Formats: sequence, C-alpha cells, structure tokens
Amino acid sequence: MWIKKLTDINIKIRTMNIDDYDGVMLLWKNIKGFRIRSVDDDFEHIEKFLKRNEGLSVVAIKDNHIVGSILSGHDGRQATFYHVCVDEKYRGLNIAQKMVDEAIKRLKFEGISKVTLVAFKKNYSGNLFWKNQNWKLNTEINSYELILNARNISDTVA
Repeated sequence: MWIKKLTDINIKIRTMNIDDYDGVMLLWKNIKGFRIRSVDDDFEHIEKFLKRNEGLSVVAIKDNHIVGSILSGHDGRQATFYHVCVDEKYRGLNIAQKMVDEAIKRLKFEGISKVTLVAFKKNYSGNLFWKNQNWKLNTEINSYELILNARNISDTVA
C-alpha cells in the first residue's frame, strides 16, 4: 500500500487554541467510539484546560480543517494526553505520530519526563497505535474514578 508523506499532503501541526473549539468538537463527534463528557469537554472547560496548559495541546490542520487533536497537560511531575485522535479519512499518513512527537517535545521543554493516557479497551486501533509506538501498557495499576459532578456524563459517539 502506498502512503503519501505528511509533507506531500500539506498537513500542519500547530498549537491548539480556543478558537479551534468548534472544529475540534466536530472532529471528536465524528470519531467512532469517541467519548465526550458533557461538562469537561464544553467550551468553558476546554478553555480553562488550554489556559492552564498553555501551548501544550496540538491540532493537525488540512485545508483549514482540523483533522487531528491532542489535549496535553501536566501537573508539574507527569503529563497526560487526552482526546488523541485523527479523522478516519486521514489515518495511515503518520499524522498521529507527528502530533505525538510535537506534544512530547513541548512537554520535555517543560521538564516533564513521563506521559500517561487512557485508551479504552474497545479502542482497537488506538491500542494498536500506542503498542506500535512502544508505549507500555501498565498492568500494575487499577484505575479508579469518583464522579464529583453527576451532570458530567460521557457520551459515546456511534
């Protein structure tokens, strides 16, 4: 199978800003199996996240449309990636890898030395991607959560 290089298809990786919200939300809503939280992913909370983690989140742009995203933030010790995705029409073009590389470069500049993320078990393509990138599946921990805001429900995109 022949795959164009990223430079051949004119994809730009740049800092995500709040003006990207509508385009990013459209991307998220079109990703099969993607989970959007009613509170955490609304405009106000994404704006807070971007301000708190200024310059760390990235988007991939093709023809003035957002085709990929990573929300990236840290607590001073370790970082977390959220909502890492690429539009299905643009997968296989190394876009996710370019976004991950850029986000990691920015975190290293901040002095962060560890990144974590959540990949839902049924997200087969996502789990395969991370495994192929040599990310370690952490089988030594259990993940727990406590819902502090019952309105913050997760909506899985079909």
